[in-house]
Amino acid sequence: MAGEERTTAPAGPTPPPRDWAAIIRARLANTQPRHALEEWRVPGLSAAESRLHRRYFPTNPTPAAVLMPLVEGPTLSVLLTQRATQLRNHAGQIAFPGGRIEAGGESPKDAALREAYEEIGLEPGFIEVIGYLPDHVVMTGFRVTPVVAFVRRGFSLKLDATEVEDSFEVPLDFVFDPANHRLRLRRSGFTGEEVPFSDIPFGERNIWGATAGMLLSLYRLCIEGSSA
Repeated sequence: MAGEERTTAPAGPTPPPRDWAAIIRARLANTQPRHALEEWRVPGLSAAESRLHRRYFPTNPTPAAVLMPLVEGPTLSVLLTQRATQLRNHAGQIAFPGGRIEAGGESPKDAALREAYEEIGLEPGFIEVIGYLPDHVVMTGFRVTPVVAFVRRGFSLKLDATEVEDSFEVPLDFVFDPANHRLRLRRSGFTGEEVPFSDIPFGERNIWGATAGMLLSLYRLCIEGSSA
């Protein structure tokens, strides 16, 4: 979401430590991709808030998928990329590996695994897909299925420099701590109105837009039992 910004106060107290791996596994058990229009989300907004934007959604968005890689260890961390600066869409932004779903029957899972291997060299043998979040619609015309996965340690990455400038990990405890969420007002690309969205600054990087929105959808699912 591009547009004007102004920062408001961060939200909420620091939550107690939780076993996020167990919670995520339980919340996403037996989930499947959900492509129906009523399930679509605007990144960073709840289901109810997204419904207010529905009449502005693209009529035929391009199906895409991203892998949300949660790296296992004593605690989970999120594996993210910084997109190459020469890309046409979302250049230089923090992102998940992913891209359009190929015609001919490719599934969101297969697309996410393929893109993760092509973009950062993450081999499928290290990945356990746990489940799916509702589709997120972005202004560049894509309907993106977030594929949530655990990644076993021991992998090595090989970045495709034409698509990815860098990769890094962020502790999931940091991402899920409301004290680290920065509420900003941005002009919605769908309505032109100012809408509150949360960024997640991490060091010199800023996780925002669709990437932050998907992470916050996962956070709401873990905390509230739904991504509503």
